[in-house]
This record gives sequence, structure tokens and C-alpha cells, in this order.
Amino acid sequence: MEQKILDIHDLKREFVMGDQTVRALKGITFDIKAGEFVTIMGSSGSGKTTLLNILGCLDKPTEGSYLLDGVDVKSLNRDELAGLRNTKIGFVFQAYNLLPRTSALENVELPLFYNKTITAEERRERAIKSLESVKLAERFDHTPSQLSGGQQQRVAIARALVNHPVMILADEATGNLDTRTSYEIMALMQELNAEGKTIVFVTHEPDIAAFSTRTIMLRDGKIQKDSINQNQRSAKEALANLPESDDY
Repeated sequence: MEQKILDIHDLKREFVMGDQTVRALKGITFDIKAGEFVTIMGSSGSGKTTLLNILGCLDKPTEGSYLLDGVDVKSLNRDELAGLRNTKIGFVFQAYNLLPRTSALENVELPLFYNKTITAEERRERAIKSLESVKLAERFDHTPSQLSGGQQQRVAIARALVNHPVMILADEATGNLDTRTSYEIMALMQELNAEGKTIVFVTHEPDIAAFSTRTIMLRDGKIQKDSINQNQRSAKEALANLPESDDY
């Protein structure tokens, strides 16, 4: 039987605002198995951000259950949640969230500082390996200001990989990038997925969702559609078919 990385059952999240209760998630059930590449889509107000916060262990559900790699998230305290986030999830953000005056290598090393079992030498080795896996072997000593947007996002992906997480959780990771660079990042995501990485990618762009193996569509706090992408696009092919850039 395939291992479930995420197992969500009847998930509800309510916020009390004054004398009103806002029901952001209204009973969501789905699971994600090891090695899947799933996009989560939804317009503003669909519950996408609320779900993302729960998946990333930044928030807990009001009702229902969420198991991450077999661990019941609802039963954990704040410190345990932080530990789970750091060991099980690799985050990739729209705004990269890199430290500005810090080299690519040091940015990637950062999550490992919280792991007391890892030596400085091992930390450096793992960070180098991570940067090599995103094809930035020549950029170890560059700071974010010396890198393009696409390169900065690659550093962020390397940082997400360095702790060997069970899942990469990406939030609009192509949102700040032009089409060509977006497709380059999606080609990298497809490569990582082909190597067995489980990826959950939140986006509002249908052309980006077409690169995943499955799409979950949210609307008004419920799952509107959960479908396998029968005609998954190859990001490498899409990249090759883009017209030559007019830049000079």
C-alpha cells in the first residue's frame, strides 16, 4: 500500500470575528500519497490560504483530523508543531524569503542550524548538495541581490530540500516570475517529483497547475473538484516551445 504523506478528514476551520463566525473551511477530506505532485487551486475567499496554513502546521483545524506522515497535527503543542515543520516540510514562498546579505550557501544551511545532531561540516555538505540539485553549483557565494528572480527561487527550493522533508509545500512559487522563468521552475519541480519528491503546489494559474499530476480545486471552503491531470504537460517542452526572447 502506498504511504500517505497527508491524510485529511472532515477538516473545518472557523474564525470568530466579533459576533460573527467565519467558516473558512467547511469539511474537507483528501489524502496525498508519497510521490504525488498536487496543485491546490482556488480564487480569493476559497479557503486556499487557510488550508495552506494548516498543511504547513502554522495553524490547527477547529474540527477534523490532519495526519502529516502519520503524525496527528492537532495533538501537538507549539514547540512540537515547529519541530514538525522544520523536519517534515520544505517551504517555498512567492517572495523567496532569503536573507539579503547572506550567501546562497548560508541561506540554504539555515534550517539545519535548528538540528543539533548535524555538524558544521555536514551542514555545509548538505547545503552544497542541495544547491547542486537545483543547478546552482556556480553560485554558492552569491548574495540574493547578485541573483536573478529565478535563481533566488532556486536557492529557496534548495533550502526547502536541505532537511530531506517528506513534502515540499510551495505557495504561489512562480507568482513573481515571468513565463519563461516560471516554466524553468516548474521543470525543476517536475524533475524533483520524478526523483520521488512529494510536492504540494498552491497556485491560481491554470497553466501552472497543468504541470502537476493532480489538481484539487477549492471553492467557498469546500472541495469543488479533485481530478487527476490526464494530460500532464511537460514544463521542459513548454519551455522549448516558447518564442525566443526579444530582450537585447
